[in-house]
Amino acid sequence: MRRKVLASALTLAAAATVVSPTVAAAAGGDALDAVNTFIGTQDEGNTFPGASAPFGMTQVSPITSHYAGYRYTDTAIRGFGHFFLSGAGCWEQGGLVSTLPTTGEVGPGKAFDTRAAVTFDQKQYASPFTHDGEVGKPGYYKVRLTGYGGVDVETTAATRAGAERYTFTKPGDANVFVNVGQANDKEPVTGSSIRVVDDRTVEGTVESQAFCGGKAYTTYFTTKFDKPFKAFGTWSPTGGTPGSRSSEGGAGLRGAWLTFGGGGQVTATTAISQVDAQGARVNLASEHIRSFDSAKADAQRSWRRELSSVDIKGGTPDDRTVFYTSLYHALLQPLTANDADGRYYGFDKKIHRAVGWTYYDFFSLWDTYRTQNQLLALLRPGRARDIAKSILAIHDQGGWLPRWAYASQETNTMTGDPVTPFLVDLWRFGALSGNELRAYDALLQNSREIPPASSPFQGRSGNASYQQDGFVQYDPDFPKKGQDTDPNHGASATLEYALGDCSLSVMAAALGKKDDAAALAAKGRTYRTLWDSTQADRGFTGFFRPKVHGGAWFSPADKPYSPQSQDGFHEGTAWQYQWLVQQDVPGLVQRMGGPAATGKRLDDFFAYDELVKDPAKAVRENWVVGPYDYYDQFRYNPNNEPDLHSPWMYALTGQPAKTSTVVRSAHTLFTNAPNGVTGNDDLGTMSAWYVFSALGLYPAVPGTGNFVLNTPRFAKSVVHLENGKDIRIQAPGADGAKLQYVSGLKVGSKASDRVYVGFDQLKRGATLDFTLTTDAAKATWATSPSSAPPSPCAG
Repeated sequence: MRRKVLASALTLAAAATVVSPTVAAAAGGDALDAVNTFIGTQDEGNTFPGASAPFGMTQVSPITSHYAGYRYTDTAIRGFGHFFLSGAGCWEQGGLVSTLPTTGEVGPGKAFDTRAAVTFDQKQYASPFTHDGEVGKPGYYKVRLTGYGGVDVETTAATRAGAERYTFTKPGDANVFVNVGQANDKEPVTGSSIRVVDDRTVEGTVESQAFCGGKAYTTYFTTKFDKPFKAFGTWSPTGGTPGSRSSEGGAGLRGAWLTFGGGGQVTATTAISQVDAQGARVNLASEHIRSFDSAKADAQRSWRRELSSVDIKGGTPDDRTVFYTSLYHALLQPLTANDADGRYYGFDKKIHRAVGWTYYDFFSLWDTYRTQNQLLALLRPGRARDIAKSILAIHDQGGWLPRWAYASQETNTMTGDPVTPFLVDLWRFGALSGNELRAYDALLQNSREIPPASSPFQGRSGNASYQQDGFVQYDPDFPKKGQDTDPNHGASATLEYALGDCSLSVMAAALGKKDDAAALAAKGRTYRTLWDSTQADRGFTGFFRPKVHGGAWFSPADKPYSPQSQDGFHEGTAWQYQWLVQQDVPGLVQRMGGPAATGKRLDDFFAYDELVKDPAKAVRENWVVGPYDYYDQFRYNPNNEPDLHSPWMYALTGQPAKTSTVVRSAHTLFTNAPNGVTGNDDLGTMSAWYVFSALGLYPAVPGTGNFVLNTPRFAKSVVHLENGKDIRIQAPGADGAKLQYVSGLKVGSKASDRVYVGFDQLKRGATLDFTLTTDAAKATWATSPSSAPPSPCAG
């Protein structure tokens, strides 16, 4: 998801394109050593470099001046927060419970003058830092603060707690500021409290605004230090009070300072909870953090286990770093949301308990349904089952399925119907075993109905028009309950509904619900109602066009309608959304004028002839390369979700070699540098796209379980499945620096001319042997009409 932010956010300094040797990738060996957590921390990738456990509740990462937390080119660190999202697009992204080590006396007229409230503004007391010696690895972060006489800060994290170790260079007393009244830039804190419990412990709360303008929610925390503090005090919007044990109130500066005698080294451990103060205490105790070094070792052991699910051979050191960093980013979320005692705060505002499973929250479904969901289902089916169970728990407690769930509330962010392909793919991958009918009933309700006005869920708000007339009307003024609503983007919502209904038809058929399956499959073809065969642009005729209530084509008041306009489409144009019909490729090809005309349109969309000449140059000169440049575009946007699958439309229409050209070209946008992610990473969506495309298989058609193939980037990749089976992908001579094409494929010992493999094949263990060529003329593999998978809703 990408929120269109103010222009000031687009005037950032250019990212550094060279990473210091301390964070550069190793040439091989340990996958953990290959990861560079600074990738995506510049140019709106919105990742964070700090420490997290896989799918962790608590993250410990630096806060600079950026709304996502850390921006590589910033020069001062305001604190180290304990909650972050990875790659999200809206402003409200955490940085809660910000701590910073300082030196200097605190008191009236002292270095930190308690008489002035501004003294305790983190923008004022922030410390400069250096990238020299800065380390960003899974489960571990280190940085040198150059202020306050020099302080080395290290962070690590367990699932429900984080730890920081501060090493002070300057002799004498030292402080730790615990700021609860401020968080990431543009994250409103509407209330907070802090209490000094004893000479090693502080506890409190932060009430902050949920993502994309959501409602306020409360985070509880407890922080313990490994040594007693000799003095303390708290601050409030009126200033600081030495010796005060508590501060509580609404919005405004608030926190506590803790002074340690003799400085030296201080370690703090922090746990959070969305349930209550006891939950934070239980979480901290459950992690059994004996020391910083033991916590770091445990975190990195967990990450080695996660990252070792895929072994790659071949490629450059940078290739290895980009791959494993992408895999790392894809395994950060959704976030663990139940406390160690199983309790979690539900969507009915009541406390529930997960017994024997993990409840997850923070679901960016409009993004993750396309790539990250399938990657988790393939690599971590146990977690995928709990994710599916969590989504169904949200439905049971809230009455409806979510779209963008954040902190036990529906933010109603983004449009369309992402939860349907999300859950249907989890069903296809086996994650709904035993819950198929329960999930199907919830999905059918979501497909056909609209939540009542009293519900905080918006659901398919365009269903009245869609069910009656086959399209969601375009109405920019349609009322909404949150950030977005479907009729505000009626054309793209129609396409998303159709894709979702088609995927649900596949599930219905498998469950023996024949009438439902037929009706849903017909709904999967409702995209046709918006095909305007008279619209022409760039020499091509026929485009999707929004309709208004009653069925008339939308036309702007002051100019002719253009397929390059934003009218009716969410974060894209008709050019990008024209390919969101992978459920009915024959129907789309027919409307575009046949295979040859469709191929020419794809060539123009990707600037194909330019890609062949110089891929790296062509993508930056022809494609959409700004993270928020959604609109007035007619080319491929690799920074955003609506057309992520479009490179594989070549393969689905008989030209798989061109898919490989586009994918290899797109890979040049993923680099071992802070700006090495295209656009927002969107909770691992873009990273999962890279992982799949580098392996050479992509889940292009929701609900089918099919992976469409392209040239692998590595000579050998082995995916280790949880069931003990392996997927071996072999492509001798693979070289990511060249354009290469598939000239032959063996699946097991048998030659295959299919451009796809099914999940049912892969889950039993499989070997894919690719033969590659650099001569496109010899790449005739999988070009016959029978090579492509059948479209599930063609008809």
